[in-house]
Amino acid sequence: MKVTIGIPFFNPGFFFRGSINSILNQTFLDFELILLDDGSTDGSLEVAKSFSDNRIRIISDGVNLGLPSRLNQLTDLAKGEYIARMDADDLVASDRIIKQVEYLNKNKDINLVSTGICSISNTDDLISFRLPTQDKRLNTSINTAVYGKTEVAHASIMARKDWYVRNRYNETAKLMEDYQLWLDATIKNDFKVGFIKEPLYFYREESSTDYNKIINSYKNQLNIIKFNYKDIIPIKTQLTFTVIINFKIFITMILHRLGFINKLINIRNRKTPQVSEWRDFIVKELSNIPNLKAK
Repeated sequence: MKVTIGIPFFNPGFFFRGSINSILNQTFLDFELILLDDGSTDGSLEVAKSFSDNRIRIISDGVNLGLPSRLNQLTDLAKGEYIARMDADDLVASDRIIKQVEYLNKNKDINLVSTGICSISNTDDLISFRLPTQDKRLNTSINTAVYGKTEVAHASIMARKDWYVRNRYNETAKLMEDYQLWLDATIKNDFKVGFIKEPLYFYREESSTDYNKIINSYKNQLNIIKFNYKDIIPIKTQLTFTVIINFKIFITMILHRLGFINKLINIRNRKTPQVSEWRDFIVKELSNIPNLKAK
């Protein structure tokens, strides 16, 4: 088996069916799809079981362990040479998997490959998108990882299974499991990343702009650096990072009080020109996902 695709899920609601369909709609066919239930109570396990496709494996133990634990479980279960993942309420372009497979096949010096992402609303409408600015990075600096400038979109990645075996998620780093993984791999000089400059992953970023979630993620970043890496990362970097994160917290608080919290999406995507070519591509891809508009 070439690829294992994993979707951990915990109460994803209506969006889950579209997520599964967007994987089954892939042009690349040599994959298994592992649906990892994290103790859902919203009927999503029944949604998973309603699909009849022999490439699907459903894992359910009735326990809520959290995303990093389920992602480590995915590594243990995977039969594929490559492992791809996505969140249970997102969508992907029909050629996402084949393009990532071709990239890893061609670039033997790369551990994992990320793509551009498109922000979509909860009604499946395009908001904006952002694309990586580089082709690959073989040497990620500590500062790049600490300041969150890796440009890796966590949910969009495909990695070699042996890289995931060497680099496990810290299961206590909930909400920041990717941030800590990038740091750990960087410190070991084992974070060699490739980028596909196309918006192949469609992210419900509208759902992620919850004020408390954003503030907690920033605070978790500070705590990770303070308690896990204080003897590894230079003091100057730690101090600069603390100032930057506190400034981001301040700006988020201001936007929240003014009722503009959703403006964060366009702020994140502002560096990518919103050209019509990619907007047309995204709209077409969304229209081709089965049952997506069945509200």
